[in-house]
Amino acid sequence: MLTPDEVLVVGRIVSVHGVKGWVKVYSHTDPMENIFDYQPWHLLEGGVWKPVKLTGKRRQGKGLVAGFEGYEDRDRAARELVGRDIAVPRSQLPESGDGEYYWRDLIGLRVKLGDGRDLGRVHGLMETGANDVLVVRGDADSLDRQERLLPWTPGEVVSAVDLDAGELRVDWDPDF
Repeated sequence: MLTPDEVLVVGRIVSVHGVKGWVKVYSHTDPMENIFDYQPWHLLEGGVWKPVKLTGKRRQGKGLVAGFEGYEDRDRAARELVGRDIAVPRSQLPESGDGEYYWRDLIGLRVKLGDGRDLGRVHGLMETGANDVLVVRGDADSLDRQERLLPWTPGEVVSAVDLDAGELRVDWDPDF
């Protein structure tokens, strides 16, 4: 069994599909089919990440579907899986390249301006058409308690990322 620190959530089971116990899968990977490259999948059950074995997988229309060993019945077994996150061991993921980061690594970093003023912590990220966006929430240790949306544009708004120090430096007007 894996601990929460050892897994990375890569998708979610969103509904049942067909009559043979298959499910529709929402993938957080890009491209979405990459989720199938990581095996075994782990599903959260009773607070524990348990491995499951895929019996089949494919693209279906604009989405993905998969079948699991032991879940061949749509009405009972497969319905139990709906809403569960899909995770893989973090060790399976390739190392991020220079200047590349997994979103999970950015969440929780302190966000500071060049002069050292603190804007808060990265609460999450959003994917938009132009560029990804950091959701930064102020807290008791920051300049204010404001939530800010900062574009993830390394070399422009984002000037430095120091994972070891737990810090992200930005060039941003805090009044914006």
